[in-house]
Amino acid sequence: MTCRPSLLRTRPALCATALLWATSAAPAAAAMPAAGEWKFQVTLDGEPIGEHRFRLMATAAEQRTLTSEARFTVKLLGITVYRYRHDARELWRNGCLEALTAQTQDDGKVTPVDLRFPAPGSALPPSEGMPACAMSFAYWNPAIRSQTQLLNAQTGKVDAVQMARQDEGSIDVRGETVAAVRWRITGPPQPIDLWYAADGAWIGLDSTVGGGRKLSYRLK
Repeated sequence: MTCRPSLLRTRPALCATALLWATSAAPAAAAMPAAGEWKFQVTLDGEPIGEHRFRLMATAAEQRTLTSEARFTVKLLGITVYRYRHDARELWRNGCLEALTAQTQDDGKVTPVDLRFPAPGSALPPSEGMPACAMSFAYWNPAIRSQTQLLNAQTGKVDAVQMARQDEGSIDVRGETVAAVRWRITGPPQPIDLWYAADGAWIGLDSTVGGGRKLSYRLK
């Protein structure tokens, strides 16, 4: 899932919080969680600006539904100078996206996305520019670590990405210092750093946005 509000980005756009990968390799359904819920506090240079929530539900043996909701408000001297809203719904089967619908309100500009994907091996070819097995900026899914393409839920476009393990460190989560491993996504104009706990759970995200400001997610 990656969402980049225009006020927070270095052009061209890069979307954080919400977020999509693709690959022509075999789907990695076994690595996908059956269900989960992630609620993140989002800060800009350490100041809270909103939340981003994700909810994954199993609707059948190999089928999943993910909903994503982001709400950001940036204020200056107590006056709202920027608003961002992003809602997305993803349908997955056997580790691949079947459908993606999203709507983003980026400081008044509304961008809808509505995509459908044929099942891998189907007689129907994928849409032009789309991979055979589409995946989202699904930071919660360990399978993203082997992906080389990304489908942006905000724009509906595919970008080339690379993901590599960086180092070990710690971040503050729920009032405690938690040991974590950092993975970095490169390819977009600014890299995205993802933090995972020892058990592999996604617990944080950091990136640099417009004006050199730091955008961070921390699990609540």
